[in-house]
Amino acid sequence: MDKDRTDNKAQMKYSGKLMRHWYWCVLLTLFLLILTAVVLYVDTFAGCIVGGFTLVLFLSVMFLDLHYRSKVLIELMDFAHKFSGVEKEMLKEMAIPYAMAQPDGKLLWMNDMMAGLTGKNEDYHKNISTVFPQINSAHFPLGSEERSLEIEHDERKYRVNMKKISLDEMISDLDGVEQISKECYVIALHFFDITELSAIKKENYEQKPVVGLLYMDNYDEVMDSVEDVRRSMLEALVDRRITKYISTIGGLIKKMEKDKYLLVVNRKGLETMEDDRFSVLEDVKTVNIGNGISMTISIGIGTNSGDYAQNYEAARVAIEMALARGGDQAVVKDHDKMAFFGGKTQRGERNTRVRARVKAQALRELISAKDKVVVMGHKMTDIDSLGACVGVCRAAKQVGKPAYIVLGDRNSGISPWVQALEANGGYAENVFLTHEQAIEMTNANTALVVVDTNKPSMTECEELLYLTKTIVVLDHHRQSTEKIENASLSYIEPSASSACEMISEILQYYDDSIRLNPSEADCIYAGMIVDTNNFVAKTGMRTFEAAAFLRRNGADMTRVRKAFRNDMDTYKARAEAVRHAEAFMGCYAISVCPSEGIENPTVVGAQAANELLNIIGVKASFVLTEFNNKIYVSARAIDEVNVQIIMERLGGGGHLNIAGAQLEGVDIDEARVKVKEVLTQMTKEGAI
Repeated sequence: MDKDRTDNKAQMKYSGKLMRHWYWCVLLTLFLLILTAVVLYVDTFAGCIVGGFTLVLFLSVMFLDLHYRSKVLIELMDFAHKFSGVEKEMLKEMAIPYAMAQPDGKLLWMNDMMAGLTGKNEDYHKNISTVFPQINSAHFPLGSEERSLEIEHDERKYRVNMKKISLDEMISDLDGVEQISKECYVIALHFFDITELSAIKKENYEQKPVVGLLYMDNYDEVMDSVEDVRRSMLEALVDRRITKYISTIGGLIKKMEKDKYLLVVNRKGLETMEDDRFSVLEDVKTVNIGNGISMTISIGIGTNSGDYAQNYEAARVAIEMALARGGDQAVVKDHDKMAFFGGKTQRGERNTRVRARVKAQALRELISAKDKVVVMGHKMTDIDSLGACVGVCRAAKQVGKPAYIVLGDRNSGISPWVQALEANGGYAENVFLTHEQAIEMTNANTALVVVDTNKPSMTECEELLYLTKTIVVLDHHRQSTEKIENASLSYIEPSASSACEMISEILQYYDDSIRLNPSEADCIYAGMIVDTNNFVAKTGMRTFEAAAFLRRNGADMTRVRKAFRNDMDTYKARAEAVRHAEAFMGCYAISVCPSEGIENPTVVGAQAANELLNIIGVKASFVLTEFNNKIYVSARAIDEVNVQIIMERLGGGGHLNIAGAQLEGVDIDEARVKVKEVLTQMTKEGAI
């Protein structure tokens, strides 16, 4: 070994920082030569002495360099060799599991900790996925960035940091090796045990504050339905059910008013409530000591919004959403997302008309303060939407304000009614506006009234919402997360059968002297007929009172019935949809309505869905119609299934027993499969 190193003496030389040390010696000698010259100039004898010392120093440095250079280099090589061994040994014995793998996942090397973790020795060179199934070559980083992955192994959690190590420079320095591929690299993998950290993070997450509000929807109605001596007992029983439910999940609840509670739980408790889908909603309804009406509650939860005050504000928004959707449900507002639970029952009709009277007076004040009124419904206007628009126009005319209705394409369902209004109702052609005309006409002094929808994306002309600040929303559909913001007046009443019922009720309190002409009364009455399926669905006492008001104003049932007659092709298409209906899960009727040769196939699909409910055993019906490159789903139910929450899963919405959705980018068969998947999933979850 020593001989080999001596033979290689001529091949070795100083370089780098060691070479700089030699340069300083030469530079010092040059300075001494200059000093010698200066001393010689001053005194020759002294200069000779200094020159002699300089020569001796220079020769000594040269001798030492030549004599010790090889030994120094050999010692450096020995140190480097030993250091390399120490470094390798330290890497091998590193306390963190470490491995290197090829780009295809084949293991090249692992240290002792990795061998202990995997139970393999360092000669194990199979694919890493054979040891860790959660890791494969697809997870490896492609660029210089480091990629992380969390896995579980032997009941422990690990964060795996993966980094790409290039070998190009090393290979280029090797003799006899030629690089073929564009890039040569290996993957370095570090395993960090995060079991304890994950447990701490989970515990911290579970202890996050959650604030909620719980309201009794129909407290007064229920108390009125029970004897005086039993009221306190009923209230105590309901209070006990609610308190016990919150206590079992480690929460606190405080009664603020006779029918309002404030509750505080942690995130773990909220997850428990979500897992049992807020079973207290159904539990409270089972309390019965002679009360004719079951008590229902609504819950609003705010979480992940910040501190307690911010979560309380989120809970307030959530409870408002729950009440706007009809009550008997829980709404969880998680930062900017909302989740809905319950809502399986129909909201009971309110006997009081105070709210309708207040809204009617507020509407009159808003309209009176503006120059004109523009009214619009939802896209693909139906007769309920048109009838409500007509009612608002009559309200505007009553206070001397011009009113206009925004219409898109006039489908066969509303064309006869529009023609009748233009001919006999005193509606000139310029009353019905196109989108462009409405945009040009709307300004800051315009009152915009939206009827039969509360979703901006569903309005006839969404651009109008941003052209004026005076917006009125009148709707009977349950509210969803998408809603018209900053409305000056919002009247959303899910217990109403139709928008036409709502506007009829408003007109009665709007002005005592208001009168509808027969064409207007027929149009509004027709809207009620359609949405109640001839006064069969969602019909209450106030529905008939609204109908009686329209009859007093000249609505004629015979004229309305004639207007609803269909041609032969339409009737056959509806019959085909009923004939080919499929029974799914034994209680859901699913069918497809033909659309070829039908002017308004979506209306026919809705009619077919209503027909399917007449079959014994059918809890809900779903009819799919292909129209304008979309699949329209019409969903109907009587009382056992909430089709609104089903359609919300498909991006739609509506009522508990009348709802719909529009699907894009799928064909009829794919849409049918989607409906079945949603029904299956929600049944497993217990959501329906």
